[in-house]
Amino acid sequence: MASRPEVFDSGEWIDWCPGCGNFGIVTALRKALAELGLEPHQVVIVSGIGCSGKTPHFIDAYGVHTLHGRAIPFATGIKLANPDLTVIVSGGDGDLLGIGAGHFVALGRRNLDITVMIHDNQVYGLTKGQASPTLPYGVKTKALPKPNLQDPVNPLMLALASGYTFVARAFSMDVEHLKKIIMEAVKHPGAAVIDILQPCVTYNDVYTTQWYREHIYYLDKEPGWDPVVRKDDERAEKLSKAMIKAMEWGERVPVGILYKDETKTTLEERIEKRIPSYRKAPPARQRIEVQGRPIINKRYFEEIFKRYLVEVED
Repeated sequence: MASRPEVFDSGEWIDWCPGCGNFGIVTALRKALAELGLEPHQVVIVSGIGCSGKTPHFIDAYGVHTLHGRAIPFATGIKLANPDLTVIVSGGDGDLLGIGAGHFVALGRRNLDITVMIHDNQVYGLTKGQASPTLPYGVKTKALPKPNLQDPVNPLMLALASGYTFVARAFSMDVEHLKKIIMEAVKHPGAAVIDILQPCVTYNDVYTTQWYREHIYYLDKEPGWDPVVRKDDERAEKLSKAMIKAMEWGERVPVGILYKDETKTTLEERIEKRIPSYRKAPPARQRIEVQGRPIINKRYFEEIFKRYLVEVED
């Protein structure tokens, strides 16, 4: 049953710059969680450093504001400890694709059931507008003394190459469309990433709200567009089409679901095959102490390690 978006409003004053694209992301996230019928105690929002890092402060759910570039490994530990939680990473393009790029790749390889939302504004907004990993070569935003010298990271191509089974792009100023993409990402069993085009009104005077409104187009309105892999022999064709769309930038910028693979097993499923009791007794539900003294649950211990146990005669 859907709840009201207000349920996920922490009541904290949002101190982003007026007009920041992050407002649309928080609004869409609250709406998505409500329409999915989730309750605050079922959700964990994990962030790193940067303007996007404040997101857990503004969502009334479990929130973890972590270190620069380390949101994904924190989220991984949370999800593995309690696979019943809905775990969402909320991070900037600099945080997730700069210092955190290795963790971003690792999550795709593992296909752990986590949703990653990239607040992609091409600059380091919190530290006064330096070029982030997604700013194209030769572009000069207002805080840069000279045009950017480096080629950009393509978040969608990196995600596709890393093994993410849900890859999408959205625009933070289209809240309803973003809400739908977030809902699909959260429902998808496996590693999901949304590259959210998020205008920085203070430091990025090139890729503005107006620029995006003039250049984005919606994949779900393209005739015959179908990003879903339903059987193994479709994977190469769907992946190839997704990569072509991921490369588009300039006159036409696609938003929507580029790729969705429904055939791959998740890391949780793979762990359960190796440790049958994992779902019944994940780490978060195991008693580890009584009155401060560590304990071992003999039944679960024997179930996990039974093939290693050896009977020894006196």
